[in-house]
Amino acid sequence: MSLLLWFLCFSFGICVATAIWFSVDTERAYARIRGHSAIIPSPIGNIEFKRGGAGVPVLVIHGSGGGYDQGELIATAILDERFDWIAPSRFGYLGSTFREGAAFDDQAKAYAALLDHLGLKRVAVLAMSPGGPSALLFAALYPDRVSLLTLLSCGVDSSSDADQAEASRKGDALTMIFKYEILYWVVLKFLRKKLMRLMGVTDEVIANLTTEQRTMVNQLIDFMVPVAPRYAGVAFDNKARMPNERVAAIRAPTLIVHATDDALQLFHNAEYAAVNIPDSRLLSFDRGGHLLLVLEQSAIQTEVRRFMLAHAG
Repeated sequence: MSLLLWFLCFSFGICVATAIWFSVDTERAYARIRGHSAIIPSPIGNIEFKRGGAGVPVLVIHGSGGGYDQGELIATAILDERFDWIAPSRFGYLGSTFREGAAFDDQAKAYAALLDHLGLKRVAVLAMSPGGPSALLFAALYPDRVSLLTLLSCGVDSSSDADQAEASRKGDALTMIFKYEILYWVVLKFLRKKLMRLMGVTDEVIANLTTEQRTMVNQLIDFMVPVAPRYAGVAFDNKARMPNERVAAIRAPTLIVHATDDALQLFHNAEYAAVNIPDSRLLSFDRGGHLLLVLEQSAIQTEVRRFMLAHAG
């Protein structure tokens, strides 16, 4: 057999094996999200959610690349048996409807419709990353339904400075990766460290992750698969208008948790929220980037639980 023929056969075999590997992984990912949530109709469209726990009701709003499954991860990482968590999939994620022209205001209306369905008049709200804008507007538009608001590494305010432009380029790159199932899979398998950098994490943070922290990071990243039923939501998050000055209307006690070295949702967002939300407190950390929850899980658990139990009534 000639060297060229051998090379072609070898390459073909690698391609076939990779295609099988990709197909198996993708089927497992779809199986993981199948049959574990509920979907209700509403005037705004279908709303998917999952509920667990008991006690103080908490609406847990996921970040980019998420869905009800990421909401469950956040709830499990922060809350305990004293909390009844409700994790919806936002517009364009998994089983929740996406409509052209929708805004974060519409997502706030969807939260109200979900609470009506569940018979809940008032909830605590815990939001992460791009889950922040709709959570902020929910608190501003429905003050009687929000007992408190916790913002974890959330986007709040638009900015035109150079650092924000770089963060926006990261967001654009992540959105492109999410557009194609095979592309995200390749990045996930072979370029995971680069993906973490795009997600706003420094090399120093990555290098110093403990085994337990690395496991949690991998779970967060792996749970973004499958990406196809999440892409519309990711694209929406990347371009939708921030709440900006409208956060001044929020009257709920607000805890703002953010890392100063977050390269995706810049610390400017936390400072803006702390200055403009009347009853707010900023809890800042010097390192952790956009994976702050992973690095400071214990401290965040303690502060968030204490805050919620103090104000949920």
